[in-house]
Amino acid sequence: MANIDAMKILGSLLSSGALSRGSGSDVLGSLIGAVMGGGAAARPASGATAGGQGTGGMGGLGDLIGGMLSGSQQRGAAGGGGLGDLLGGLFGGSQQGGAAGSAAPAGGGGLGALIGMAMQQFGAAQQGNAPQARQQLAAQLPSGFDFDQVEQQAEILVKAMINSAKADGHVDQSEQERIVGQLGDVTQDEVAFVRRELAAPLDAQAFIRSVPRGMEQQVYTMSLMGIDLDTNQEAQYLHQLAQGLGIEADVCNQIHDKLGAPKLYR
Repeated sequence: MANIDAMKILGSLLSSGALSRGSGSDVLGSLIGAVMGGGAAARPASGATAGGQGTGGMGGLGDLIGGMLSGSQQRGAAGGGGLGDLLGGLFGGSQQGGAAGSAAPAGGGGLGALIGMAMQQFGAAQQGNAPQARQQLAAQLPSGFDFDQVEQQAEILVKAMINSAKADGHVDQSEQERIVGQLGDVTQDEVAFVRRELAAPLDAQAFIRSVPRGMEQQVYTMSLMGIDLDTNQEAQYLHQLAQGLGIEADVCNQIHDKLGAPKLYR
């Protein structure tokens, strides 16, 4: 495969909102707004940088990810739950069925930490500093993780988002061009990778087999964020994912509840 920066692609797709739909996209927008320093309700514009961090290392962003997203500073809202609990619980590193060799990439931050690193990598790329930012992120990974492993996780999440876009049919040429047009400063190899994934037929079972152990709930959560869940095809796709990834019905419903999406199971 051609050399691609999956972290940058993931950050680009998240920043543009090109593949985020439905109730879950509001939560994702709040998460990205917080990571970017733009407030809890702000979704950054395409091409925005990660809180102006540039290549200065994780810095404040690392503190935000480590505290807000790993669950060490959960702050429930009135009535229970709230964004703090959602980020700490759903986006935290712990998940049912997790095993030794868990896929959580940064300090137990799980999906939240990976999103934060992807946003920082994309922001650095827009400033022409992607290689330096990549080295700094790699140097700050916990013991037992390397950047290739994190890149693999980012690629899986990119594929999860793209597959969700195809769950109710296929992505036509005009939609593909719209998505590609929002990628920002990416290489031709990276554009070609996204185009191939958008054009490929949806194969849920092959995708499920490719998901590393420990990423099951992260992948399902990201997939749900890319779906309106207003068609039987989308519901069937999520059902396939839940079954194939070994996510029990009650856990699946809890994820839907926290994202404000209709429950899949009764």
